[in-house]
Amino acid sequence: MTTAKTGISAIKAPRAKKSAPDVHMVNLALQGGGAHGAFTWGVIDRLLDEPDIEFEGLSGTSAGAVNAVVLAYGLMEGGRIGGQAALEDFWRKSSRGGSIWSPVSVVPKGVIPGMEMLTAATYAAFDTMTRTFSPYEFNPFDVNPLRDLLTESVDFAAMQERCETKLFLSATNVRSGRVRVFETREVNVDVVMASACLPFLFKAVEIDGEHYWDGGYVGNPALFPFFYNCESRDVMIVHINPMERDEVPKTAPDILNRINEISFNSSLIDELRAINFVTHLIERNWLKDEYKDRMRHILVHSVRADDALRDLPVSSKFDVNWSFLTDLRDRGRLEADRWLEANRDSIGKKSTVNLESQYLGLPGPRQADGSQARS
Repeated sequence: MTTAKTGISAIKAPRAKKSAPDVHMVNLALQGGGAHGAFTWGVIDRLLDEPDIEFEGLSGTSAGAVNAVVLAYGLMEGGRIGGQAALEDFWRKSSRGGSIWSPVSVVPKGVIPGMEMLTAATYAAFDTMTRTFSPYEFNPFDVNPLRDLLTESVDFAAMQERCETKLFLSATNVRSGRVRVFETREVNVDVVMASACLPFLFKAVEIDGEHYWDGGYVGNPALFPFFYNCESRDVMIVHINPMERDEVPKTAPDILNRINEISFNSSLIDELRAINFVTHLIERNWLKDEYKDRMRHILVHSVRADDALRDLPVSSKFDVNWSFLTDLRDRGRLEADRWLEANRDSIGKKSTVNLESQYLGLPGPRQADGSQARS
């Protein structure tokens, strides 16, 4: 696969224009999660196979921001085929370049006996070091291979000028603790680096005098930009961080990982709670006439990775072995395929998730008057 700057232009083809009723416009909300972002790559890759599904807005954090930017650039240069090519090219480059810096072994499992134990030990040592020393101490030159990968894969200047896809990339303002959402015309390599800046590994990224960390702490990803800037009511959330786990973690790495999963999902749950509240106001006709035009009935869909990624240890978020990344891609494609088979006819018509039971932990459905339904 050729690079995005040369290969995509070589396959540039006009996007087939359809009449509005034939196209389902969807907003994608892409979570972060290191190498597990290859699962999201697979989901997007499968959705791009569908000629009647297009993306109006892309909201992303960390690895989700990376996927969003690469996708938007690919779509701009070569339509849906260009989007697929750009994503594959980026993840292939990530495997080649990232293997040098990965804290876990990239030798395929089963090739060397005991490799799994060595990988766990290597990651444990790496994790201990990052809890003991700050990146200002062990990485004073702020070496991050992601920057080079992005500049090789995306022409940010061209994207700022010509990109039609609406981008919303989240980063955490270190000083204020609030989310900063960067939109298409603001997006450059520093913005993506800020959205993906893990504070234990890299120095905070400075933009216009403010410093930023990974956006997952306050928006993983942010949904509210869709409500104010996009016409489509459909929001599809592509999850990487499991919402639920069956077992209580017992080891220190597993406990810390679960804490991160919970905290990285908390801002998303808050936004879904707000959507659920507004949905009740609209569906139960609780709004006064003068306020009805101010509220939007958002349709929520999700492709969740709870089952697909359940067997993976936290260290695998740093595994950039090509066979592992393509396995994640294939898992993502499969989950997207299952979603399409069950729910594609609902796009533009109704939500395909029950926010109360699946995200908010409320027991059972409710009746039209808001009271708890009896089973």
